[in-house]
Amino acid sequence: MESDDLEIVKKQLGRNIENFHRVVRRCSFGFPVVIESLPEKDGVPFPTLYWLTCPHLRREVSRLESSGWISRFEKLVEEDERFRERLLKAHEIVKKRRDALAESSWVRKVLSSVGSGGLRNPLKVKCLHLHLADFLAGVGNPIGERVWSMIEKKECDNIPAECAPRR
Repeated sequence: MESDDLEIVKKQLGRNIENFHRVVRRCSFGFPVVIESLPEKDGVPFPTLYWLTCPHLRREVSRLESSGWISRFEKLVEEDERFRERLLKAHEIVKKRRDALAESSWVRKVLSSVGSGGLRNPLKVKCLHLHLADFLAGVGNPIGERVWSMIEKKECDNIPAECAPRR
């Protein structure tokens, strides 16, 4: 299936991913769930290292976002020191991993001032998809961990059209 990965990711997201690097997590059907992207796209620094591509999980996370969970997590980050420290550590892990993939020192320098997903303030919650992708890629992101625990059905029952390779 790996030869089809880029095509499947394009179908899942509905667009091309020019800086696709590799799949870091798959579902039980073998399809990409989270991908890793290179920190440069068309000569421009690109801060998002991990992308949630699974259509099922993206829909589940969107439901949580529309239910107000972004602001609830921001409040938790503000009020819970341990949670906040874990989140800051997760941003640092992503920065180190992203830095290791950067080919130029200029890209590393530009991206050194932003956390996961390009967040200038790592205590803000940009989107839950980003945090879940980090968590599923093995980063101890506490927001992603909580989001994962809130999703009752972790994957779809059947292969969705967005994942099936063209034949």
